[in-house]
Amino acid sequence: METRRILMRSLAVAVVIVTVICTTTAEENIGNPCCTKVSTAVVTDPIIGIRFQRESLPCMKAVIFETERGESCSDPKQRWVREKVKQFLKKISY
Repeated sequence: METRRILMRSLAVAVVIVTVICTTTAEENIGNPCCTKVSTAVVTDPIIGIRFQRESLPCMKAVIFETERGESCSDPKQRWVREKVKQFLKKISY
């Protein structure tokens, strides 16, 4: 009887821990989505904003181009990405 009570308490504690972990993880992903993969495809739509993302697993280092169609996670190592960033920054500094 005592063993059954200990087992039930342990199970209840485990359920609470799993629930807290799942809730915390879901809240982090909803409030702060990130790029988990990057594209090498050239962004041809007009760029209306740029964000830079640092690597912090599961997020990858990326340049996020914002366009009217949505966001594109791009590889910052690509030459065209660096050029687009320079063009955008030059455009907004005037």
